[in-house]
Amino acid sequence: MIEIKGLSKAYDGTPVVDDVTLTLPRGGVTGIIGPNGAGKSTLLGLISRLLAADTGTVRVGGLDVARTPGEELSRHMSVLKQDNHVATRLTVRDLVGFGRFPHSRGRLGPEDHTHIESALAHLELGALAERHLDELSGGQRQRAFVAMALCQDTDYMLFDEPLASLDIRHAVSMMHLLRKAARENGKTVVIVLHDINLAANFSDTIIAMKDARVACHGAPEAVITGERLSAIYGLPIEVHRVSGQLVTTYSMAQDSDTLRA
Repeated sequence: MIEIKGLSKAYDGTPVVDDVTLTLPRGGVTGIIGPNGAGKSTLLGLISRLLAADTGTVRVGGLDVARTPGEELSRHMSVLKQDNHVATRLTVRDLVGFGRFPHSRGRLGPEDHTHIESALAHLELGALAERHLDELSGGQRQRAFVAMALCQDTDYMLFDEPLASLDIRHAVSMMHLLRKAARENGKTVVIVLHDINLAANFSDTIIAMKDARVACHGAPEAVITGERLSAIYGLPIEVHRVSGQLVTTYSMAQDSDTLRA
């Protein structure tokens, strides 16, 4: 499980994550939603140790992320940031292979190559494996980075907006893949999402943030309600169930001053 206690982070005196305490169950998909500036990506960065907390602790699978050596932590937790910068002349296969570094230390063996081929296949990248990153579309590059994280084969996988640049087919396909990894392989997936509908229908648990704090968290049916989402996002939102799925709709029938508030 992931245990978060009293976690805070501020910039120039302004809290961006404010005294968050949560316990996320082992296994399953946890979606983090909320408006821009709510603290979603910062919370993920603190959990993953990409950012240093001002106060509080995070334990992932029993490991204190602030004290565990990076080499050990990387064998238990993989992280995909929102912005990724690598040499564009890398091939897709080379990039995905980087996911095996915590296990192989750069000396790829048969098991490593099996993981690489599996990740390429799952993300439908086999035909692009020898292409360089600068020859790909934004969506194709994003899939390659997700394949790298998947190839790392850790118990805990953290993703910051991995659906960016993806068309709807690949976005849905990726959410199916991550949910399958969680349910069939026992992975714990934590993912920052802007698409409320995808969060509602692929997450086992949802954390909704607003103003640097957790506004609510729990099962999708408990968090994805019109009343709660309207308060979090600041506009009228309705939630419907269509063909067994939760679907949100919103109204722009407000004056501009209300929307800016």
